[in-house]
Amino acid sequence: MAGKKPANEEKQKKDRLERELDQWIADFYRNQGGVPGGKAGGKTDGKTGKQSPKSTFAAENRGVKKSASAKKSASAKKSVQAKKSAPAEKAVQAGKSAPAGKAAPAGKSLDRPEKTAGKAVKKLTKEPVKESAKKAGVARANPCPVASRCGGCQLLHLPYSRQLEQKQQMMEKLLKGICPVHPIVGMENPWHYRNKVHAVFDHDRKGNPISGVYEAGTHNVVPVERCLIENEKADEIIGTIRGMLKSFKIRTYDEDTGMGLLRHVLVRCGFSSGQIMVVLVTSSPVFPSKRNFLQALLKEHPEITTVVQNINDKDTSMVLGEREQVLYGKGYIEDQLCGCTFRISSRSFYQVNPVQTEKLYQKAIKEAGLTGRETVLDAYCGIGTIGIIAAPEAGRVIGVELNPDAVRDAVSNARANGRRNVDFYCNDAGRFMQEMRAAGENLDVVFMDPPRSGSTPEFIRAVCESRPKRVVYISCGPETLARDLRLFMAKGYDVLGAWPFDMFPGTEEHVETVAILSRKK
Repeated sequence: MAGKKPANEEKQKKDRLERELDQWIADFYRNQGGVPGGKAGGKTDGKTGKQSPKSTFAAENRGVKKSASAKKSASAKKSVQAKKSAPAEKAVQAGKSAPAGKAAPAGKSLDRPEKTAGKAVKKLTKEPVKESAKKAGVARANPCPVASRCGGCQLLHLPYSRQLEQKQQMMEKLLKGICPVHPIVGMENPWHYRNKVHAVFDHDRKGNPISGVYEAGTHNVVPVERCLIENEKADEIIGTIRGMLKSFKIRTYDEDTGMGLLRHVLVRCGFSSGQIMVVLVTSSPVFPSKRNFLQALLKEHPEITTVVQNINDKDTSMVLGEREQVLYGKGYIEDQLCGCTFRISSRSFYQVNPVQTEKLYQKAIKEAGLTGRETVLDAYCGIGTIGIIAAPEAGRVIGVELNPDAVRDAVSNARANGRRNVDFYCNDAGRFMQEMRAAGENLDVVFMDPPRSGSTPEFIRAVCESRPKRVVYISCGPETLARDLRLFMAKGYDVLGAWPFDMFPGTEEHVETVAILSRKK
């Protein structure tokens, strides 16, 4: 057996592979007409100056995560050596195989696909190019070395302008006969836009810690060191945590045995504020050497604003548990959106693409036609973003949300922004509207921002029975939007138009859309 290579030789080899990967990706983007940190190529709309037709990242469904242990597994080394001409393969390491026959648990959380059995992939294969893309002559090599396993970004092999065109066509087809579809609003820089990054922690066959994302349709962890759509600082922090585990003798959680401590790491970054929250999801409240671990992390990343330990000790596919303890800072971060400041906790819903979110909310509020006298209901209000931003244009705003943590944040946000005409209630929005109608109170405008599964017939019935003059539907699911708009039309509302926004560049179907409905006279 050959002896171990000197540490400096290993380091030189790693540095060389890093440089080759950087050059490979840079060449790819140059051929695409755009570079990370620069403007993507593609046509722009003559009126708005925005890039025409769209793209959206399935990242919200399966966000790409970061990972790879500091020490590469033997199978990954073999793969890299065998493919020196493809430097991008350096980022891929062999993951741990799940036992055969293991069933996937029902449900999922925090944008992660569910796990099943599967084999670890020992070497990278490039993302296959779709036949339709080949025929159209627009296909490119995929810039992400783990795209075929992660499955989160289905359109990265297409130039961004082509992604937008494809999504525009999808929206026009879905909403044909319902309403006109305006040109999709794309991004100038469709890279590293996600301000929320979630990494699953696991270990390879040799026990080395890895972090990344679940392979599509499985519970096998695909090691990811850096992701083209995630905040780069968040990726750095996750890599630092992964590298600290061995020295602090912290084991990653093993789903099969229930042993190990660290399950997930969640990093949230304030786009405007620069504040950073790190959430360490552990299987037990007992965190050995917690103080020393925290000091070491903060020494490497003094930019971290707060650190929270979330305890998830259940055998579940849910990422976050119910218990938390603040290890450092306030336990939340703040960020600015449309001129307002919002408090964001670990479990708060907050849009992951702040650049596009501002455009989306500004369009929604503009098309609501507020004059300063209306009573507005913000249904599915979360931490109150839409209602608080719209409040100066309305007479009274009522926010309704079922999540009590989000309602607490919403109340704090309204107070911090001096919004005295906003009230928040922890209740079911449909039931709340029925109670308002029974009490003789009227609504003029309803904002609704349901989950990807869309709204329900019961909620839509409650809206229509309240007879608001205008409904602003903010959708993150194109197919469920088309379904729900037809229900509104059957109950006496006209759909005036739809404005799509590319919130998740690189993904296939996930488009955020503002649809405006008006009650028939």
